[in-house]
Amino acid sequence: MKISWCCFGLLLMIVVFGCNHQQNQSHYLIIVGSNASTAEKLAASDLKADLEKVTDKPVTIIQENEKFTGESVNYVIGTPFSNSLITSLIDEKSIRLSEDFPGPRGGIWDKSQIDGVEVIVLAGSDIQGTQYAVYDYSHEVLGIDPFYYWTGKEPEKNRVDPLNFKERIITPPRVPILCYFENDVDELANLKEPLLEYDWESYTEMIDALVRIRYNAIHLFDMLGRPEFFIRPAYKAIRPDYDIDIDYIEKMIDYAHDKGMMVQIDMALGYKINPISEDKASCWSEYKDTWIATWNYYFEKTPLGKADIFALRPRNQVWDWEYKSSCDEDKVEVFNEVYEAFGKVIDRHNREAKKLVICYADGMEMFNNGFNPPKDFIIAWSDDGWAGFEYLPEDTKGYEFGTYMHAGFWLNHTVHDPYPEKIDSTMNMMFDRYQADRYCMVNGQQFRPFLLNLEALSEVSMAPDDYDGEKFYQNWTERYFDKSVANLAVQAMKLLHETQFDNKGYVEHLWEIREAISYLSNSPIERPGKTPVSYDYGRVENDLEHVKSRMVTISRALEIAGKGLNNVADQDTFYYDYVYLPILLYYDLLYFESILHKMALVKREFELTQKESLLEQARKLLADSRSQLDTLYKHRIDGDKNPKWETWYDPEKRRPNNGFPTTEMLNTIEEAMVTTWNSNQDKAND
Repeated sequence: MKISWCCFGLLLMIVVFGCNHQQNQSHYLIIVGSNASTAEKLAASDLKADLEKVTDKPVTIIQENEKFTGESVNYVIGTPFSNSLITSLIDEKSIRLSEDFPGPRGGIWDKSQIDGVEVIVLAGSDIQGTQYAVYDYSHEVLGIDPFYYWTGKEPEKNRVDPLNFKERIITPPRVPILCYFENDVDELANLKEPLLEYDWESYTEMIDALVRIRYNAIHLFDMLGRPEFFIRPAYKAIRPDYDIDIDYIEKMIDYAHDKGMMVQIDMALGYKINPISEDKASCWSEYKDTWIATWNYYFEKTPLGKADIFALRPRNQVWDWEYKSSCDEDKVEVFNEVYEAFGKVIDRHNREAKKLVICYADGMEMFNNGFNPPKDFIIAWSDDGWAGFEYLPEDTKGYEFGTYMHAGFWLNHTVHDPYPEKIDSTMNMMFDRYQADRYCMVNGQQFRPFLLNLEALSEVSMAPDDYDGEKFYQNWTERYFDKSVANLAVQAMKLLHETQFDNKGYVEHLWEIREAISYLSNSPIERPGKTPVSYDYGRVENDLEHVKSRMVTISRALEIAGKGLNNVADQDTFYYDYVYLPILLYYDLLYFESILHKMALVKREFELTQKESLLEQARKLLADSRSQLDTLYKHRIDGDKNPKWETWYDPEKRRPNNGFPTTEMLNTIEEAMVTTWNSNQDKAND
């Protein structure tokens, strides 16, 4: 017993001494190598900023040849090739690290000593491995949220023990290229003037967050001047003078490179940079020289040539739809030729570049029916927009395979569809069945609403065998909320996912609302540049039952989300902004649609019976719809609690797909009640 108490006393002295030792360390030093890359230097700067969030002690970055002592907490960061202190530790066999161990994008956490002084080693086999060592440490040890800028989550101050971690080997990710696709970015690009363009703060903070969750490439698309921005009336109305700033594009590319990311460019031919006409984009055999000249122009006359990955979709090269030849070509034969020529252009300008085919539904069908690009192209197989696959390869044909996944989709653009569990089953199926693990591109839409799915796709791409969708869901919400509130958040978001069964999201309901208003106002749906859609009760009838079902589910989601809201502090804006508000907005829209459906049923009965009492019912429902539309607008304009995101949900700034209901539309219903509803009696009896 005496021996046991002595051992206990000795242990207590060691613990107390260790704690006092840490408390007596007066400052923090971050030691970088003389050959550190820009990305490593920025990682060091980020670690400095992270430490300053959790301690009041000074934090300084020094070079490897400067002195340091035990009076400071010392971090040594870098690679075996950039920091000689790391090289010395490897030579002394104090740490194990090389280009091959753990391997590309792998790293280590270690506690070691240099000349008797304790150091924390955050190092990688390469630059990205170093980044992951640093950013994982910031997240897991210092408590820094990788989405700090976007969520507003503050870490605890002066509660961190920098040595309270286990040494770790950071295994390289299963998927070597994880690429973020900036596409359909309107709300983020419209946050500040000029519209349809990222402000520098938003762009750099997005890149910074992506690097922290292990995305190592970005596909620039909207910011290159997508055709909609300067051709379609809805966009010309909000920015009639739209143009691109080529120097700003280069600045964006350079920043991504500085942060250690690759840059991917889809070499489509409709960008504002140097667009070709639609007639030339739909006839390769006649205009192939124009296509090739445009690719060469991108490489030789624009900063797009700085990219690391060059992609092309086997479809229309101006608009995002199927290739329909205007000169009677076979599209499979066309794109076999196109990719042969495209590959040669890439090789002529950058033999180190990676080449990519992004197959949408039409491209997937072509791939299964004779489309065979050169073998040095990676094939990226697209999901259905909702993390599922309707169409699968019959044979990978010896190609390196990857996936194109959606954290968000244009049909759920405003309100996310949270599905980390679906991501689990889908990605593991693609890995196991098709070895589709060489590449993954993730469509993040306007980024902020899709943080959950973005990180889930990163985690499964990192270590699919370890990823569990249910556990990820719980861990992610507990990062932000206490356990009881996190449970409510998960329940509410799962119901939000259930509300979107059969892959119907917020934006699709906007189209259904237009169908209902069209029928109620006896007027066709006008579509600029397309044939109007005639009004038809049958279209509304098709939506009645599923909207009723969705209303039941979204009402439960709102109730549960409200319980969580009652248990978070007023200053905790993230719960309201990320969990409660999206559900509220979806509820508002569905409730508005359900009122229109009730009105449509009354109109249909009126057409069949001509009962005057039905007109009065319809007028009351019209008044209800006006009131609900006011509520819908109020909640969207009031928007987030965090003032940083003021105007995010303003309908004037939203992506214009499928329109948006207005008071003027309801006025057309009121006019039709007086002027044309009676005239539909004969049509109803047919």
